[in-house]
Amino acid sequence: MYKDFFGFVELPFSIVPNSRYLYLSQRHKEAITHLQAGLGDGGGFAMLTGEVGTGKTTVAKAMLANLNEDTKAGLILNPTFSSRDLLEAICDEFKVAYPQEATLKQLNQAIYEYLKHNHTSGWQTLLVIDEAQHLAADVLEQLRLLTNLETDTRKLLKVLLVGQPELQRLLQTTQLRQLAQRITGRYHLLPLDEKETADYITFRLHTAGGDKQLFDRSSTKLIAKYSHGIPRLINLICDKSLNISYHKGRVVVDKQTVHQACEEVMQFQAEIYQQDKPIRRSFEWPAWGSVAIGVCAAIGIGWVVTKNVPLKPSLNPVVAEVVQTTPHAAAPVVYEQLTNDQRDTLLEQTQSNLAVNELYKLWGYRASVRDNLCLSEPQSTMRCERKMATWPLLVQQNRPVILELNYQSQVGYVILYAIGDDKVEVLNGTQRLRLPVSWLKLLWRGNIIELWQAPLKDTLRMDMQGPAIEVLDQLLAEAVNEQPLGTDIFNSQLKERVELFQGWQGIGVDGIAGQRTLDRLQQSVQSNAPVLELINKEGA
Repeated sequence: MYKDFFGFVELPFSIVPNSRYLYLSQRHKEAITHLQAGLGDGGGFAMLTGEVGTGKTTVAKAMLANLNEDTKAGLILNPTFSSRDLLEAICDEFKVAYPQEATLKQLNQAIYEYLKHNHTSGWQTLLVIDEAQHLAADVLEQLRLLTNLETDTRKLLKVLLVGQPELQRLLQTTQLRQLAQRITGRYHLLPLDEKETADYITFRLHTAGGDKQLFDRSSTKLIAKYSHGIPRLINLICDKSLNISYHKGRVVVDKQTVHQACEEVMQFQAEIYQQDKPIRRSFEWPAWGSVAIGVCAAIGIGWVVTKNVPLKPSLNPVVAEVVQTTPHAAAPVVYEQLTNDQRDTLLEQTQSNLAVNELYKLWGYRASVRDNLCLSEPQSTMRCERKMATWPLLVQQNRPVILELNYQSQVGYVILYAIGDDKVEVLNGTQRLRLPVSWLKLLWRGNIIELWQAPLKDTLRMDMQGPAIEVLDQLLAEAVNEQPLGTDIFNSQLKERVELFQGWQGIGVDGIAGQRTLDRLQQSVQSNAPVLELINKEGA
């Protein structure tokens, strides 16, 4: 193996969990904060979701490792239980005795006595269930019934559900609406971005006693693209890269080796990752006829098409590498000559719900049927809104939105994905298209569909207290470019900031964070939003 060759004390990229290699990105830390707030004195349920390999279990174990001494915690992995199996598993995890052929009533009673004993002794009880998307609806309902056990001030049992995005959809069903309403803290864990990927690799190399510079910036950038920021895939690619370098006798991992490792690892991954690999060929010209192609090539119009559009759930979606094939454009008037075939390609996506679904993917979410229809989900922290906008506003806002395009009676939908000096890239469902801004404006009349995060829903006012006030404090601080007050109480200082923001936005100044104020605030501060990619001059 390569361990001794590179001077490691142990393998740095093993996929076997090891607490010494616990790397908490800003998102992981944020997840822990949200979940701890949701599991405060009054809360009974919290939920953590994320794609496979994003570090959900890491977050859960980090929480368990940092619990107060007055908390008794249990962890259940990979549950595929009936209601009775679940109750028995809970008893086993907390070492609660029960009869061999116990009924549901007997199991419930045994757990209740255990929870009462803990409460009397001054202990809180926390149950963490990993891979919770595998639980059947009736089992989740049984879990809800357990959390009915409470005193006047707190729940006797707190539950953290950890699972893949399917868990979100499961809790959106009518059967589980009561459980969904009890979730007081939820967080969807997104993959690492490019910088975090580099930091993650450096951290693991250093922890294993190796050279932190084994992978240079271009290599970590390539790993981030291929792995989509999924820590588990990063480990596999880095491990393969080190193995290849070892067999070649090279003490430095070069970009060519990393590329080979990426290809070898990713060919065995799911199709969702396969289609997102960086494209190394020139963009394909659509078959619009030799005359149209000849004219476009001669004047250098920037209309290019890529099949298999990459849509990754990340804050910084990967743009395929571009190969320059034509000189820069001349004669601006030609930009207005949009051919019928080009226009039809732009209008190809005729269903707005499919475009909304793809936009949710860019945010890192799997959308429900209601989400795709842009209908409000009562428990969701995401908002979908149809509105009018100007081009300068979209550029300033700097995040992907859906543009409604119109030509005569035809309506199509594309996602604004990247921008440059005079060009844009849009997604039409099957392709990524690059074209001049002037062409797009021929079909766009200002209608958009946008997503934004809205964790705050209820009106907040003076003397209120709780986690929602902490979130309000953070949002206001970012909006007015000040330091957070660090308070969970709506005090006079926080009221002044609300009034400052209201005056700035032209909203009626009353110091109350009502629906209009919260909507405007949360739309303006979207720190976790995906951003528009930049079309640089080399790729233009």
